[in-house]
Amino acid sequence: MQLLSVNLAKPHRSEYSDAADNRTGIDKRPTSDPVAVSAPGPRGTGGSALAGDTIGNKRHHGGDEQAVYAYAREELDHWERELGRTLPNGFFGENLTTEGIDVDAALIGERWQIGVPGAGPLLEVCSMRIPCRTFAGWMAEERWLHRFTARRRPGAYLRVLDPGRLRAGDAVTVVHRPDHEVTVSFLFRSLTGEPELLPRILAAGEPLDHEARDKALRRIRA
Repeated sequence: MQLLSVNLAKPHRSEYSDAADNRTGIDKRPTSDPVAVSAPGPRGTGGSALAGDTIGNKRHHGGDEQAVYAYAREELDHWERELGRTLPNGFFGENLTTEGIDVDAALIGERWQIGVPGAGPLLEVCSMRIPCRTFAGWMAEERWLHRFTARRRPGAYLRVLDPGRLRAGDAVTVVHRPDHEVTVSFLFRSLTGEPELLPRILAAGEPLDHEARDKALRRIRA
């Protein structure tokens, strides 16, 4: 299991961005350089965990619970076949393109050690991507949001527990895997069409993204 590439934004303006200046960081390109990673701070003020990366709209993206976005190369390969076009690493806006990891089967609260302990960062799976209009505009594919959602394999957001530096080729080691059923895909399903699953996501405990937890609690109280 490894990082196939580490990707940083090439910011540009887009009519599909909800940012005040219409800037978006969805266009990410691989870098061969080592990249420093640290917790960016709360959403609204904090951006990406990766030095040199850009978050266009900090109101809806970035911050500690969306600090690092990981997506599997195997999923990009699936969409290449489905769409009949080349999708380079970083094209879905992911910071980390992984190889050999079933990212969507990762459990909320699962911890990944990147590279050497004490040098590479320690990351914790806490949430997943909800596709937005910027993503749809970037892809320019018919009914893209519906198609991506139906796949139920959105990729994972991770928070930074310990800072460090990472680079393409670093090993990824799962050092903690909690004992519950709430995978990235399960959480995505609960938030995008199967609300009856929401009470069950609370089993993920403290690592669960606070917005997802709030939705689950509202479902229980309704």
